[in-house]
Amino acid sequence: MPNTTRDDYVLSFYRVRQALGVLGLLFPFLLLLGGLLQDARIQPSISDYYHTTLRDLFVGTLFATGIFLISYKGHHREPGEPLSDNLAATLAGIGAFGLALFPNRFAPETLNIFQFYLETKAGVLHFMSAILFLGSMAYFCLGKFARTLNKGRRLIYLWCGWAIIVFGLGATLASILRALGSPDMKAVIETTGIIFWFEAFGIWAFGLSWLVKGRADITLLNRLRRKLKR
Repeated sequence: MPNTTRDDYVLSFYRVRQALGVLGLLFPFLLLLGGLLQDARIQPSISDYYHTTLRDLFVGTLFATGIFLISYKGHHREPGEPLSDNLAATLAGIGAFGLALFPNRFAPETLNIFQFYLETKAGVLHFMSAILFLGSMAYFCLGKFARTLNKGRRLIYLWCGWAIIVFGLGATLASILRALGSPDMKAVIETTGIIFWFEAFGIWAFGLSWLVKGRADITLLNRLRRKLKR
């Protein structure tokens, strides 16, 4: 492969990964800041911002994330790998679209044309989309990125991958207790915003892993350039 073509590929990967990383890091912060400026409170979960005036920010960011993920081709599937980069990213992108299209709870005043026919099933589809998105992101960290020979970066990817899983499970458990638990338990969960923070830390882990991976690519490219100049 010509050097210029190789460089273009690496730069393309770098830009997509950096965009995903930045979106992941900024998303919870923007919702948090917007919510505090709006009514000085934190919503019980990130998904609850769909039902506020920040709905456009919530949906727009998830759609942008989904588009970047579906556009990401990555590397070919290696022997023994269950999923290629392209398929894993596409599944994650579909999950991001599902999170944007289907609210976490039924609210007639915020139904769109898709939800009008799905009605109460929207919450189930939202939950399934969250599993698809977070599961794909954890797969990237643990099954793809962590194969690097750099011990420092591998540790970061492993921490990020397990953080996505642990905080995702924590958010799921808290959401179930919020829906099925006693009124007192529901009040505690909503007052503390524990679901929001579980989701936020999982998303930040996702963003950090993609930023580190993008930085690793550009570092490798710069090293190759220096070698070629010698």
